[in-house]
Amino acid sequence: MVRSPRLGALAVILDGSRVLLVQRGKPPGLGLWGFPGGHVEWGETVRAAAVRELREETGIEAEAQDVLTCLDLVLADEAGEVATHYLLVAVSCLYRGGTPMAGDDARDARWFDIPDVLSGALPMNDRVADLLALAQARRETPLA
Repeated sequence: MVRSPRLGALAVILDGSRVLLVQRGKPPGLGLWGFPGGHVEWGETVRAAAVRELREETGIEAEAQDVLTCLDLVLADEAGEVATHYLLVAVSCLYRGGTPMAGDDARDARWFDIPDVLSGALPMNDRVADLLALAQARRETPLA
């Protein structure tokens, strides 16, 4: 059997000095805070998937902008064998409206002050702070 990674999209949405995060309601990362996201569906672009997952998990409306980066999420089981492998594409999104309300597989959804997230004060998925710092830097120096 040939196995290959699953493709996922993350919506990275900054609004002024705040960032939108969701608390995972199921494994992997149960209870941890991270960017809204999920599987890219067949025939769907990664940008469309980021906006759809954002809406499903938070009720927030946004417009997809640029791809920020791609991240591998590889998790092993108790025997050390690869159990899960995702390629996550982080997409910067422009906030258009709405109030965060947890939906789909999110336990909670809310805006956080960016300095609080960067300080590591929240229980977060790996690389959330790094991805947030990248999004901030890209916002300050947009691609030409």
